[in-house]
Amino acid sequence: MTVKMSFAASIFVLAFSIQSPADQPAAPVSALAKMPVKEVTVFKDGTAFVLHAGKMPTDQAGNVIMDYLPAPILGTFWPFSSDGDAKLISVTASTQKVSIERTALNIPEFIQANIGAEVAVTEVTDKTQPDKSYSATLVGVPARSSKELEETSPPNSGQMLPQKGELVLLKTDAGVKAVNIGQIRDITIKGQPKAKSVHEEFRNLLTLKLQWKDKPAQAADVGMMYVQRGVRWIPSYKVSIDGKGSAAVKLQATLINELADLDDVTMHLVVGVPTFKFHDAADPMAFQGRMAQLSQYFQRDARTTSALSNAIMSQQVRVQAPEPAAEGGGQPRDLGPEIAGSSKREDLFVYEVKNVTLKKGQRMVLPIAEFTLPYKDVYTLDVPFAPPSETLAHFLNYSRGYGSDDIQVAKMLHSPKAMHKIRLTNNSKFPLTTAPALIVQDDRVLAQNLMQYTSVGGDVNLPITTAVDIKVEKKDKETARTPNAAIWKDHQYGRVNLEGVLKLTNRRGNPVEIEVVRHVLGNVGEADQDGKVEMVNVAEDTDYLPDSTGTEPFWYWWRGYGWPWWWYHFNGVGRISWKVKLDADKSAELKYTWHYYWE
Repeated sequence: MTVKMSFAASIFVLAFSIQSPADQPAAPVSALAKMPVKEVTVFKDGTAFVLHAGKMPTDQAGNVIMDYLPAPILGTFWPFSSDGDAKLISVTASTQKVSIERTALNIPEFIQANIGAEVAVTEVTDKTQPDKSYSATLVGVPARSSKELEETSPPNSGQMLPQKGELVLLKTDAGVKAVNIGQIRDITIKGQPKAKSVHEEFRNLLTLKLQWKDKPAQAADVGMMYVQRGVRWIPSYKVSIDGKGSAAVKLQATLINELADLDDVTMHLVVGVPTFKFHDAADPMAFQGRMAQLSQYFQRDARTTSALSNAIMSQQVRVQAPEPAAEGGGQPRDLGPEIAGSSKREDLFVYEVKNVTLKKGQRMVLPIAEFTLPYKDVYTLDVPFAPPSETLAHFLNYSRGYGSDDIQVAKMLHSPKAMHKIRLTNNSKFPLTTAPALIVQDDRVLAQNLMQYTSVGGDVNLPITTAVDIKVEKKDKETARTPNAAIWKDHQYGRVNLEGVLKLTNRRGNPVEIEVVRHVLGNVGEADQDGKVEMVNVAEDTDYLPDSTGTEPFWYWWRGYGWPWWWYHFNGVGRISWKVKLDADKSAELKYTWHYYWE
């Protein structure tokens, strides 16, 4: 058989070394073990606890060498040996030379693969003479070996790969001829050619050194476990309400894998907050010059991370049946991942999914759990506090820096809106994790909102929309102003008394129950209609603060004002709350009083 290969004029010149007997042979890459992943415990913040285990081939010294190095969090890398005849002595991460065999794709690689073969060579000459063709034997491609380079380089230069030359040695009748590879136009092999060539490169290797009781075996049961970022699960809910107090809740998980290929692994999806003190510190065994760059789904400061107030990443579930056989017998069918059940481990709740196969870079959506919860329709009204009249000029000037925010502030403070929500009672076996929730009725979407973490037996509100059929009117007025009502540190302070009224009108056509909360700046007084009054602990209770997702103009004025040093000595934040039942087309008035001090 004769094979001819041509060389393009714009050839990429690449030569390979002839290994001398004095060189230390590089390990063939085929001898490197690939330890399978058996289990992965996945947290919502993108951190994963990974378990590798299996019977791995050993080298001549009885050690296991792998070319996969994890990038674990500091202090979480724990290798082990499960083999009764082999004790794990040490684990070394290092850069070593390996020999790689690849298919030859150009003339330099083709020449390297066929050293010793008889060939017919066509050599390019200058334009004034025709190309030369002749028969020869491929002797080799000269190169400076790794040993030569290391011996002639400055001390501590480290390992080196062979320095590849641009010549090929051809044995002809006249002797051994050195030809620049770039001058060879084509080459014809006499006989069966070899298709692959071997060259060396550096690889980061992990060596598990084993101490054997007797003669080393050809394989050893070993493993390693570590915590690393790279696998994340994102939960989401679909809540289907029937309008009669029953909600069908479905939980699904979106898996994002940027860690490693996962083949038939058991995956634990965790509901709960993991504590990894050194999550930003890489373990030295990672050995990479820089950590692998992960997508935005794994960045702690990414927009996708904080989009749900970081809550969705801080909170988990598990469901098994025997795999059915294929019709007519034979091998069982591959039905994909298998939900195996749920369990609680300390403060973490875990969903277990078996038989997950997910390559690095792939995404997957899995149904996790289904259950039915009771719910009821509730209506809420939250009325935020307004700034004292003495500060209005400052706040309006401040808000003008944000365009029309002063108008938005005024509208928000004087036109509060009631909200329609559903209140789910979690009587299932699972806690509800923080996640996006899609609310539907009769296959029509009503809203999407955030499901808050809810333990078994707890209640959670899911907002649906503004209750436009419940009209809200708010009126506040000053009733008295007393100068020099208090003296503190030789300063005199006046007292300002105020009263307010909230008028609610139900135009929905059916009775409703409304939960009303009113916050005031200063000191709360009295409230009618069985209203509950209390002072807020501003250092611990943050419910009085506005929701920045929907009331940003309000938040601007609150955080943008420098409250005077004496303010919190006299004043605080008061809260009044009511539960009001309103019949159809009826109104109710809620009255309250409060006061504050001003210098």
